[in-house]
Amino acid sequence: MDTKKKACDTCREQRAIIGKHYHEVPIWRRVIGVILIYVPLFIMVPFVIVGSIVTWAHLRMLGAQNLKSYWEFVPKWDSHRYSGFEDQITMTPIPRAPWLASKAFWIFNCKMYCPMSVALFEWCAYLVKMVESWWCPFHHERKPFYADAPIDQSYWHVEGEDHKLHPEDRVCNVWYDETAAGCGSQGASSSQPENAGEQAADPKA
Repeated sequence: MDTKKKACDTCREQRAIIGKHYHEVPIWRRVIGVILIYVPLFIMVPFVIVGSIVTWAHLRMLGAQNLKSYWEFVPKWDSHRYSGFEDQITMTPIPRAPWLASKAFWIFNCKMYCPMSVALFEWCAYLVKMVESWWCPFHHERKPFYADAPIDQSYWHVEGEDHKLHPEDRVCNVWYDETAAGCGSQGASSSQPENAGEQAADPKA
């Protein structure tokens, strides 16, 4: 039996409400909503791509190695529920949305546009987390969530200024690899640390 946790098994308590009111929303709003989902493809995604590449270059110029590539965040093609045109399911079409019966429509949106966009933002977040950990190895309540982007040492460590850091920040294994103690080492997983709130609630405790 597959022991891997699935997204449907690890939902967070703060669940967004969409389906409950969907059919109460006027059709004109739903149409506009469908159009809006493709707007980021032209006005936001290009900037995120450029920003991510610049951030990656920043880290590389500092000597960073072993950085994850964008493609490591993109799900493998054969890992999708439906492999292609042979088994891709579609919805029953309606007069105002005949494309719902198109397999190409669902493959483009659900195997390319959506997951590749998510991968882009995850890669961007991964890089930015490392930038912050490098320059600013200072605790805050969200730092345990940076455990999926660890670095070997912070700028403060390599410059011999780590003695000025808070004792917990000095050995935090998110930005210091020679100890298993410190923030991010207990309960911090690659996505959502289960006890991150407890761990980060009082850094002086």
